[in-house]
Amino acid sequence: MTSLAQSRCYHHRQREAVARCPQCHRTFCRECICDHEGKALCSDCLVESQLSRPRRMALWRHGLQRLAGALLGLGLCWFLFHLLAALLLKIPHTFHEGQWLP
Repeated sequence: MTSLAQSRCYHHRQREAVARCPQCHRTFCRECICDHEGKALCSDCLVESQLSRPRRMALWRHGLQRLAGALLGLGLCWFLFHLLAALLLKIPHTFHEGQWLP
């Protein structure tokens, strides 16, 4: 990597760079860099970071919905198997021994 003093702005090649974006590692002039949450980000990385927050939240919600659905499905399966087992236990022993036939 070249030093910042020898670098040029990524968008304006005639201007010298004053900062390097910590995400994309490109150099930018004063017009192209902005301060965001204590970091100097370029406009492209700033837009990307702003768009990725709602997407991360949507993915988190989607994951929680899938987990809730899976747990609900497992609970339903357990309940149905429990009912089936209770039904099988109510069958008299004579049925299994063949004594129910005339």
